[in-house]
Order: sequence, then C-alpha cells, then structure tokens
Amino acid sequence: MARRPHTFSRATRDVLDILGSQIAAARRESRWTANELASRAGISPKTLRDIERGAPTVSIGSVFEVAVLLRIPLYTDDDDARADLRSLARNRLALLGQRVRPRQETVDDDF
Repeated sequence: MARRPHTFSRATRDVLDILGSQIAAARRESRWTANELASRAGISPKTLRDIERGAPTVSIGSVFEVAVLLRIPLYTDDDDARADLRSLARNRLALLGQRVRPRQETVDDDF
C-alpha cells in the first residue's frame, strides 16, 4: 500500500534544513567521512545524507544521535539545566489531565 503524502510546514522544513547544515559542517570540521559517522550512529550512509539534506522523514532519534556525536548542542550542555527543563516539562504534564477529550460543540438553538 502506498504511503499518503505528508506536507510539512515551512517552519519545520527550515529547522530541519538548518540542523542538517550544522550536522554536515560539523562532520566535515571533525574530518569524519559519512561512512564513519553513519557507522558510529548506527544508521546507513543514506540516512545520514538525508539528515544532512534536512529530510523530514528521518526519525528524530537518529537526527539527535548524530547531533550529539558531533557535539551540536540541542538544548544545553549543562546537565543541571537539562534536569531543570525535564522537571519543568514533567511538572507541567502532571498539572494537565491524562486524557484529552474532544471539545463539546455548543448547540445554537436561538432561531
């Protein structure tokens, strides 16, 4: 069965393009070949090429793993700051309900 085409927003494509360019530049500055980096990341060289081109279909885990291997900061390099961000996100989730229910449409019966 053929996949349905997915349209990505301009902002998503821009971020992926920027991160892909940063990854390509960092790989070259580190003097790693595409095959070396792909092997270290546990991905194929084609997947690495897709990451460097900003392809939106590559798994986020693969993109982040390559960025970490190249020491590209994703949020921060500070362990305490990352722990604070994680705690903040989890606390926010704890305040929200477990389920999201569809909004109830109000009936406009004022004829």
